[in-house]
Amino acid sequence: MKTPRPRRLRRALTTLTALAAAALLYAPQTALADTPDFVPTPADTPAEREAADRQALNDKLAATAIPPGPLSFGAEPLAAARSAAERAAADASCSITSESATALALAPVWPEVSASSPLPPSPMTLSRYDNQSGLYDPAGRDGLFFNPGVGLWQMDSAGLGTNNTAGEAIDSVWVSDFVVPYIVNKYCAALEGGAAAPDARARAWADWNACRGGDCDTMYWRAMNTGITSDPSVNRYGGAEPRTCTFGGTSYDCLFVDVSKAQGATWWTNPGSGRSPVPHPFYVFRAGGEEVRVWLAEDSGRGTHVSVTRPFGGNARDSLTWADGQGVCDTTAGRGAC
Repeated sequence: MKTPRPRRLRRALTTLTALAAAALLYAPQTALADTPDFVPTPADTPAEREAADRQALNDKLAATAIPPGPLSFGAEPLAAARSAAERAAADASCSITSESATALALAPVWPEVSASSPLPPSPMTLSRYDNQSGLYDPAGRDGLFFNPGVGLWQMDSAGLGTNNTAGEAIDSVWVSDFVVPYIVNKYCAALEGGAAAPDARARAWADWNACRGGDCDTMYWRAMNTGITSDPSVNRYGGAEPRTCTFGGTSYDCLFVDVSKAQGATWWTNPGSGRSPVPHPFYVFRAGGEEVRVWLAEDSGRGTHVSVTRPFGGNARDSLTWADGQGVCDTTAGRGAC
């Protein structure tokens, strides 16, 4: 029988093995020893990851309560959701008004991303409860972290967000066109399967953990009974900026995500608001079958550009590839690796 290694030693060996493998494939990265302020996530083993997932759910459920009073939503995001709801209601296989479709689709947003804030939900919101080891820069550099849940509906690479980029999840027009008909169609399918309306709504929201305690039904009725206030201070991208980028000799439409410019509820930009690190500003774009995020050296302060790729269909927690040295040229702003 083998003598079990202490958990700290197992983690150290796992980290060293991962770094050694990365060194063979990519440009050298900053050594872990060079960043003494880095605190590795505890979610290294399958059991620890399972515990981390449970804790993330508990943390999210603890932050679902929304203050009483009128509900507010960014003007451009609300217009996008209403437009998508009108189309979804017209195409639905069951009878549903565009007003009900809007409330049904937006109900998960407040419990998912508002965290008790009375401000409009931010389209830029990045997940704050994940700390699985696979999401961290393997070299342990602070601020280089791949948030897997993104946007108003927290499109997660482990679920509905597996085939989109963070840029698309942030874009309230793109994500509304994807999520709104999805929710409406699930609702209609449940009704047609014999479910009563309350149960049909619950089934339509089953993809969002924050709906488990009944908060989404509460938000649905608040939206139906008191309406939703349109707030012009929150735009389509919630403060993120569309750019054009060149990467590896190819031009892409990209989004520059700087959390310091987030609009609406910004509780999640505070490092103490959750277990996930708050990332440095990064660029994100779709390149073939992959999502690519890039941190420029001037934005991260790490002395080198850092890129990370995720294949579509892959869960970011165990499918990321990190590399040093290649940055983007932001041809819109004239900055970066130009």
